Amino acid sequence: MSSNTKKSGYICVPYQHDKFSIDVKEMWSSSRNIKSIYFVTATFSEECKPYFPFSTNHYLLAKFDDEEKLVRDSAKFTNVKPTFVFTIDNQLFERDLEGEEKFISTYYLEYNDSDAISDVANTIVKKEKIRQAGFAHLNLFCNDKPKFTFPHSQKIVIVEVSDARSPQSINQYCEKTRQDISRKGVVMNNFVSLSLLEKLK
Repeated sequence: MSSNTKKSGYICVPYQHDKFSIDVKEMWSSSRNIKSIYFVTATFSEECKPYFPFSTNHYLLAKFDDEEKLVRDSAKFTNVKPTFVFTIDNQLFERDLEGEEKFISTYYLEYNDSDAISDVANTIVKKEKIRQAGFAHLNLFCNDKPKFTFPHSQKIVIVEVSDARSPQSINQYCEKTRQDISRKGVVMNNFVSLSLLEKLK
C-alpha cells in the first residue's frame, strides 16, 4: 500500500484517572504515530447528546498521522464509554500561527453537496485565528453499541483554533463562523467543542 493513502486525524478517549486512561496515555506517549496529546474538556451539543448518552466531560485527545496504524490498536483504547475517531478526508488548509492551539470545534453538515463544501471552505479560510480545518468522518469505538446511530458521521467539519482568549470567547468566535456559514444556506450544526487544557506530548 502506498504511503500517500495515510489519513490523519484526531482521537478522543474518555479520561477517568484509572488504569485504562493511564495505559492509553503511555501507549500514545511512545507511539510515533501520535503527534501530540492533550487533556481536554468536551462540550457536546444538545442535538448530539441522545446519540452519545455515555459521553463524558474529560478526554485524552491525540492527533495521529495514520488512521490504519491507530485502528490496529483499537482494542487498547476501546472501553464502555465511546471513543471518537475523527479521520480527515479532505484537509482544507493548515497555517503557522504563533499561539498554541487552544480549541477544537467540530460540526456536522446535514447535506454535503459540492456547493456546501465550497461555502464552508471559503468562509473558514478567511478566519485568521483558525490554524487548520478539514472535512472528516467519525468512527465510534465502544464496547456497548449506542442505541441510536448518529446519522451524520460522514459529514464532519473540524476547525482548530489558536487564540489567547478564554474558551468562552473562542467558542463565540467559532459560533460566529458557524452563523456566517449558515447565512449562505448551509446547515452546519455543532457537534462537540474541545477545550485544550494541557499538552501532554
